[in-house]
Amino acid sequence: MRTIRTRKHTAALGVVTAVLALALTACNEEDGSAAPAGGSDTNSSAAASAGGSQTGGDGAKGSDTSKSGGTAQNAGSKTGSSSAGGSSSTGGGSKDSGSSAGGGNTSDSYAYKHPCQASDLSIRVYPREGSKTQHVIEVNNTGANSCGLSYFPQVSLGASNASDHSGDITPAVPGGLGGAPAYPVKPKTAAIAVIDLNPKGSGGVTWVNEMNVLADGDHMANADTQNFELGPDVKVLDPKLGLYETTVADAVKSMQSAGK
Repeated sequence: MRTIRTRKHTAALGVVTAVLALALTACNEEDGSAAPAGGSDTNSSAAASAGGSQTGGDGAKGSDTSKSGGTAQNAGSKTGSSSAGGSSSTGGGSKDSGSSAGGGNTSDSYAYKHPCQASDLSIRVYPREGSKTQHVIEVNNTGANSCGLSYFPQVSLGASNASDHSGDITPAVPGGLGGAPAYPVKPKTAAIAVIDLNPKGSGGVTWVNEMNVLADGDHMANADTQNFELGPDVKVLDPKLGLYETTVADAVKSMQSAGK
């Protein structure tokens, strides 16, 4: 009986041992599943790589950035088209530069076909330095384009308070005129004429105290005539007027040939 009990005990121990072995196997299996978990760490590093692919996902964000970069390129294209617009605008500007707004036409041929307008002229009259009887008439072109004047200004000498100017004195001018259809005046330059009120320097009338100047007697209305005071003690006798010139010296030479 004791032997049987011992066997039973042994069998019981064997059963317990088997159960323990099964439990151990189960634990090992669990450890095996834990090993995948360790592998899962490896996978986590793979996931970190995937995180690199997530960085690649950030790279996807980067592709968004490159998308923005694409937008910037498009913006650059727009800027390019804007530049093109600018060049188109510049082209317009160069077109305008051929017009009067961009500096005007300064050719003589243009002046021959376009008489000066009184509104584009500024006139000065002043005594010529070194002479008691000569005056300079300076007509400045203040416009943007060249324009044409008659060969000499239309001048008369009279009394400022006279109601009738039919008795005003007109100077002699050079004869034998011909050539260009007009005297061209470029923008910001002057046409200069010289008048000598009393070439002989003696005698003469004393009632003249005003000079009336019309810059272009061929194309302008009498209403555009400007009046200039001569001052006291002026004596006028056989006055002479020269043609428009570029310098005072040339204008004096032209005046000296008047009446011939």
